[in-house]
Amino acid sequence: MPDELLQTLSLRKEFGGLVANNNVDFTVPRNAVVSLIGPNGAGKTTFFNMLTGVYKPTNGRVLFEGEDMTNKPPHAYTQRGVGRTFQNIRLFQNMTALENVLVGMHVRLKGNLFEAIARTPRVRREEVAARVRARELLEFSGLVRKDGVIGRNLSYGDQRRLEVARALATQPKLLLLDEPTAGMNPQETAEFTTFVSRLREELKLSVLLIEHDMRVVMGVSDRVTVLDYGEKIAEGPPEAIQKDERVIEAYLGAAAVKA
Repeated sequence: MPDELLQTLSLRKEFGGLVANNNVDFTVPRNAVVSLIGPNGAGKTTFFNMLTGVYKPTNGRVLFEGEDMTNKPPHAYTQRGVGRTFQNIRLFQNMTALENVLVGMHVRLKGNLFEAIARTPRVRREEVAARVRARELLEFSGLVRKDGVIGRNLSYGDQRRLEVARALATQPKLLLLDEPTAGMNPQETAEFTTFVSRLREELKLSVLLIEHDMRVVMGVSDRVTVLDYGEKIAEGPPEAIQKDERVIEAYLGAAAVKA
């Protein structure tokens, strides 16, 4: 298997005359935490959407474990092992936390429609095992004894955690987190930073995250990639990115570099 779990080659996305991403070469190594940062409007979420099949690239290719995934639909990415959360929380608000996680498991269940209707022994065994695993994922994600709570009644931080638990239910090899700490208080942010580290250490996942909180980025990342106006302007370890003049200029303006 290639060392690069995910790879993009000259990935480009245009919306009419607007170039959202311009020929981006990018990799996520196995068992690594990579952060994607940049000012608002830099093209980060558009890039995420191409990595999960939501958008089709205008040009370029997306490879996952060496397989060309370009132009495949979102469910194909999920089946191969790409899970994600969204910038705006997308839970089933009127379903319980447990039910939300069970929805994520659907892609891995083996029973067919006929077996489900007939309630065969295999389907019943699978459903019992799925509920056990769903409760384990809720506990792992910090949602102990909240399996019966309706999604909309969870706190904001817990809704974020539930989104991650649902993504983990798809059994991903790569987890994409789109601004996971947005709206969290400092304590929740610190707890989530520790949680991201556990994803790699305990579940052996690779993690790619878009994040604006630089404390989170610097605290968990092996590598940071910076986009500005849809182009990659810097890439490297967190300590090098902090000192990169092009990154400072992108965030703070040219005057900050000259000061």
